[in-house]
Amino acid sequence: MEKYDYLVVGSGLFGATFAYEAAKRGKRVKVIEKRDHIAGNIYTHEVDGIQVHQYGAHIFHTSNKEVWDYIQQFAEFNRYTNSPIANYNGEIYNLPFNMNTFNKLWGVQTPSEAVAEIEQQKQKAHISDNPKNLEEQAISLIGTDIYEKLIKGYTEKQWGKKATELPSFIIRRLPVRLTYDNNYFNDKYQGIPIGGYTQIVKKMLENKLIDVEINTDFFDKKNDYIKNFPKVIFTGMIDQFFDYQLGELEYRSLRFETDELDVNNYQGNAVVNYTDAKTPYTRVIEHKHFEFGKGKEGKTVITREYPANWSRGDEPYYPMNDSKNNELYKKYKDLAQNVPSVIFGGRLGQYRYYDMHQVIHAALTTVTQEFEK
Repeated sequence: MEKYDYLVVGSGLFGATFAYEAAKRGKRVKVIEKRDHIAGNIYTHEVDGIQVHQYGAHIFHTSNKEVWDYIQQFAEFNRYTNSPIANYNGEIYNLPFNMNTFNKLWGVQTPSEAVAEIEQQKQKAHISDNPKNLEEQAISLIGTDIYEKLIKGYTEKQWGKKATELPSFIIRRLPVRLTYDNNYFNDKYQGIPIGGYTQIVKKMLENKLIDVEINTDFFDKKNDYIKNFPKVIFTGMIDQFFDYQLGELEYRSLRFETDELDVNNYQGNAVVNYTDAKTPYTRVIEHKHFEFGKGKEGKTVITREYPANWSRGDEPYYPMNDSKNNELYKKYKDLAQNVPSVIFGGRLGQYRYYDMHQVIHAALTTVTQEFEK
């Protein structure tokens, strides 16, 4: 058997970044991927000249210049700015909550009028200074109107629980702006790679010291892999790695329904959130708008996102980072100390809700720890 220095399990951003950096340092790396393609959840592919985000919208944003410069090595980025809109029973509102939203809701025109309206609603709701759950936290930040129309239904669909059962921290960083600004992110850098995300991972894995195998499940030969490779970078679920011996961590899953349509422009925006409770999906993505309408004339591709409960065998998308699950994760992390030849990384290996820039940063931190001891 060929000698490798590392086995990387999973070809998403964490695994690919680590493999790229290891090969740059002369290490032999084998990457295995259980899906039939590389790039994990950031995988994009072309339909009608449109880059389709197969696993939901991925918008790169960061204030970390080091990470922004790093990702630019692998693709040129456009100037896409995330400005989603909310559809509540046919009423359209701007997100994040800003003066455009407040004007449409209440007819207010100035920041002081908006603040006064929110304050009045908060007083009326009698929320304590120490919100006990997501509902109380949201009302204490933004009042009852916006909570009822733009938060409650969406959030309960997303997490599969009542807002009163969800922890307050989920919504603590809710962007609220007293300006007429529809840019969702506060980050300094933002954009989408021209030609999609898959090219980034492909370039990362192009080194002749890296071998990639798709359609290969680590768990089919787990013991052999651990025995035969000096080091394993594992980006799957940490609880699955340990055969769920301390119990299952909770995740949320997603189901995607993608349609190719014979229209030039279906909804006029890349992302439309459906914030009412009765629409079963949380949002509709129209992929061509990520690249400003690029694609075949008279064609578009849309994806509806349906949140779903997770059970074994399903694809895990979001860790449920409430206190119960975080406690269980800590126990798995302690267990991981007993297998020093395995490094756990990424959203599932570190049981953390990472955005793409955070995944890259975490991978580069792991690289520093591994090679610059």
